[in-house]
Amino acid sequence: MITPDESARLDKESSTPVGVLMERAGLGVAIAAGRMGAGYGSRVIVLAGPGNNGGDGYAAARFLRERGVDVAARSLGYPKGDSSPNRAQAIAAVQAGVIVEDLGDPEPCDLIIDALFGAGFHGSLPKKVVPWTSYGPPVLAVDLPSGLDGTDGSTDGPAFRAARTVTFHALKTGHLIGRGPELSGDVEVVDIGLSGERAEWLEFEDDDVAVPTRSRDAHKWSAGSVAVVGGSPGILGAAMIAGRAALEFGAGAAKVFLPGALHAQAAAMDPGVLTAGLGKGDAHDDAKTVIEACSRFDVMALGPGLGPGRESFVAEVLHGWDRPLVLDADGITAASVDGVAGREAPTVLTPHGGEFERLTGEPPTPAAAAAFAVKTGAIVLLKGSPTFVMGAQRCVVTSGGPELATIGTGDVLTGMLAALISRGMPPEAAARAAAHHHGRAGAALASFTTVTATGLLAEIGRFAW
Repeated sequence: MITPDESARLDKESSTPVGVLMERAGLGVAIAAGRMGAGYGSRVIVLAGPGNNGGDGYAAARFLRERGVDVAARSLGYPKGDSSPNRAQAIAAVQAGVIVEDLGDPEPCDLIIDALFGAGFHGSLPKKVVPWTSYGPPVLAVDLPSGLDGTDGSTDGPAFRAARTVTFHALKTGHLIGRGPELSGDVEVVDIGLSGERAEWLEFEDDDVAVPTRSRDAHKWSAGSVAVVGGSPGILGAAMIAGRAALEFGAGAAKVFLPGALHAQAAAMDPGVLTAGLGKGDAHDDAKTVIEACSRFDVMALGPGLGPGRESFVAEVLHGWDRPLVLDADGITAASVDGVAGREAPTVLTPHGGEFERLTGEPPTPAAAAAFAVKTGAIVLLKGSPTFVMGAQRCVVTSGGPELATIGTGDVLTGMLAALISRGMPPEAAARAAAHHHGRAGAALASFTTVTATGLLAEIGRFAW
């Protein structure tokens, strides 16, 4: 993913003439329009701005006209400059038989191609454009839907809602955050011959996943062991779900440490997950007990269902546990920035937006997550749609969707992440892989039923190997 500023730099520094880039972009848009039904007997209106985005639109209009489509262009300011590439594209479109008129009120058509503003748009749309944003026909956006900020996905007033967006060379950051996913529709990336980009984020995909395998002579303690510390009255299930998820995702052993009064209840919930009492309620003693009891385990997941008021306990564990740690949920709420930064062993935080803001005092943006990772040395898995994993690299995971917005699914992710670390994956790679497969499992489950945490537990094992 790149920013609009980076996209502009690539255009400016390309050795390929701008007019040639417009030809390639316009062809990509025309092909996408054809997939959306533009052909003989259909009416297409191209809304063209005065800049390069409009030039792409004029090129698309010409290609469609040459294919026999009834296409017209409505101009928001005819391109200026006799030698400008976008003006040349407008002239070529007119010569091909495309009728170009000033933008007025919406007209009957089967498809709107929005080529008004590109990825560098900021602010609000001109008033004469606004009626088109709520008009009925489907919209094919060129680069980004007009009205959408290509950097942060924000809008200032009305914006086009595209059924499909054709962008060039790489996704823009605004496609993935803010209102970008809502307004962009299906996004198609067209190669127009640019190169040399400086990526803002790296997208994590199936080909980037290489989960560990088990050796032939593995046993339950060599295959990876996970300790989960959490649980409290009313939310005991969170810790047990995390423990079960660790087993489902390939850990050889998982043990849940929770308040002693809940021990018997927890043991009856899942016979496959080991359980033990935390202690008697003293933060210092309980932390010491847990750290000693976990000495056999490869990784600790701290926080699922831990409950409020555990600041002292969490601080002691952060200081005393010298192995990889996954800090989640109430563990994040109880932690301090200094406590996280003071750890020498690897630490992965898995906050949702509210937890991140409570911990850091900053809005839950990718930039803030990256800054926190630099400041503390921790890895931040900022949950959302999309999910960001910030550490040595800045990665975005797009596999998850709204189907995962249900109680307990975050505890499943915590167990999956801890399992991968216990199986030998570096924590940052484990965070990316766990988030990616968590999303894949959610999508697979949603294809035939409602996603719940217990249902997700039964699904994730397919992605563990």
